[in-house]
Amino acid sequence: MTWIVQGILSFIIAISFAIIFNAPRKKLIAAGLVGMSGWLIFSGFTLVSGDSIQASFAGAFIVALAAHILSKRFRMPMIIFSVPGIILLVPGGLAYNAMRNIVENDYLTAISYASKAFMTSGAIAMGLVFAEVLMQLIFRYLRRKKTASQNV
Repeated sequence: MTWIVQGILSFIIAISFAIIFNAPRKKLIAAGLVGMSGWLIFSGFTLVSGDSIQASFAGAFIVALAAHILSKRFRMPMIIFSVPGIILLVPGGLAYNAMRNIVENDYLTAISYASKAFMTSGAIAMGLVFAEVLMQLIFRYLRRKKTASQNV
């Protein structure tokens, strides 16, 4: 039951952010599906491994792959699909807790929260970059294959 609720809520949240960022109305469902897939991968990976940093990498990787595929399919910029999907993975709660503990002079706890937020943000960035590199390699291979078949 929680998977269904998480899927529906993440879909609604991703669509809401797509509306805030002025995504085309016809692509809101696709942006919502990208966000939902990223969140469900993140949630499932966290449940299996227990590590939210690796789960953030996996979720960001899936979001970037789906955004690339949809951007090619609809011939639109990738950012229309990737930003609403990535927003769900941003560690805002960790950053808030780090700043709250700094204000309360609890520096050891603040460092713990801040380092986890920093590592999670880095994992998200790495997931986006790895998906970009993978898609560029695939597209390059497909272009070479297409030109080789035309030359024969």
